[in-house]
Amino acid sequence: MDFFRSIPVWIAAFAAVFVTGGRDATAPQRPVEPDSLPLSVHVHVVASGLNVPWEMVWGPDNWIWYTEQSGSISRLNPKTGEKQLLVKIDEVYRHRSLGLLGMALHPDFPRKPYVYVDYTCKKDSAIATKLVRFTYRQNRLADPLTMLEIPAHTGHNGSRIVISPDRKLMFATGDAVTITNAQNTGSLNGKVLRMNLDGSVPADNPIKGSLVWSWGHRNIQGLAYGRNGILYSSEHGDAVEDELNIIRNGRNYGWPKVEGFCDQPNEKAFCDSVKVTEPVKAWTPTIAPAGIAVYEGRLFPEWKGAILLTTLKEADLRVLKTDAKGESIVSESIPLDASYGRLRAVCVAPDGSIYVSTSNRDWNPGSGFPKPEDDRILRITRGTQADLLARKAQSQAVTDNVSNGARLYRQYCASCHKPDGKGVAGTFPTLHGTQQVKDKDQFVQIMLNGLSGKITVQGEEFDQHMPAMSFLPDESIAEIGTYVRQSFNQDLDPVSVSDVAKTRIK
Repeated sequence: MDFFRSIPVWIAAFAAVFVTGGRDATAPQRPVEPDSLPLSVHVHVVASGLNVPWEMVWGPDNWIWYTEQSGSISRLNPKTGEKQLLVKIDEVYRHRSLGLLGMALHPDFPRKPYVYVDYTCKKDSAIATKLVRFTYRQNRLADPLTMLEIPAHTGHNGSRIVISPDRKLMFATGDAVTITNAQNTGSLNGKVLRMNLDGSVPADNPIKGSLVWSWGHRNIQGLAYGRNGILYSSEHGDAVEDELNIIRNGRNYGWPKVEGFCDQPNEKAFCDSVKVTEPVKAWTPTIAPAGIAVYEGRLFPEWKGAILLTTLKEADLRVLKTDAKGESIVSESIPLDASYGRLRAVCVAPDGSIYVSTSNRDWNPGSGFPKPEDDRILRITRGTQADLLARKAQSQAVTDNVSNGARLYRQYCASCHKPDGKGVAGTFPTLHGTQQVKDKDQFVQIMLNGLSGKITVQGEEFDQHMPAMSFLPDESIAEIGTYVRQSFNQDLDPVSVSDVAKTRIK
């Protein structure tokens, strides 16, 4: 049928992927075993013209139920591409990363036809996150019931919803750009919450009378159950240490005192005084992990029990194989890499095919996106082995031609300032011809210390947090600085290691 497009994608899935042991991404790293079996996949476009499909759930009707960040909930027939709008929620407040986000269906659906969603709304100047239950009947969602309302902010609002094997609703919230929330067990922000399906507090929660199940979270983006009832989460770090965690009852995950593992002097002191649960995996440079699902299908038997992870910054789908207990990561591979832009949600069909959604009409699209057909829902099935080695050789040739400064810029800067250095109008400032870049001392200081609050660049005001990059060695800061000053500007001298060292000690 003409609304389907089948695109072969060839992958060198045996390329090694690394876990960083510290904050210096240029230092030797601890390798994770690569997959021994090269694998290719085919991608089929099932739906297009969407507006950031943030969550996807495989329904008992064998349709994909999905949310769109702009406020719509719909069903998609994966065989025909037919879309059916179920509700448009008018009170959804869409701004940057805010909007209609997570969704889960009642485990007894359709006998109990309840659909749980969370979204942001705004009244006057106050932003809130709502957890709302809708009732499905006659192909519509109606009778919204607000189960919970908590403070929100212009970012870091999470969030995902899943139903646990013991039939509890698990709801991941962000710290709402107030880092003290995460360690404050009296706040419901920066937490994983656990509640009965009617919204009440379970009697066996770790804090009596509280919905809090775990704390010390910054901004969880993925939540899924796997082997042995293990709950996995993916979480955005700041400038370093995106995380994959196992969420357990009454555990503290460290933010903002700890990022990733307890491997820095100030973190070790906190970890010695407070029992912190470390991630099972962390990524520096960051990858902006998003949705996760655990694969139990037959189409890719070599992936059985693995965690499927989509990423925004790296625009890829990753397969994280675990040990037999599901408690550690033993390999990582990338079967879909940077072909369709930012990837947001993932779900698995009963036949073992994998569905992912793109996120190219969100607030921070990658270079060259959105395409006219965005956003899309893609079906991934097994491909052939043709041209696999040619694809690998081509990828290696591209990598070999990139300077270290360009590589570091892509890893740490391009997701906001974009590969061409032009940023995003009204959100992230350009690096072309700006006074902040021309003034070398100021530029190095900004890279080392970051920025927070309002800043004026070429007459335009910006108000975004830029994380500090002081965790990078002087050589890396100098290479990034030189790349920016000489690639996006004219006649600017390079940044030297001594320039960085002098600024660092001030």
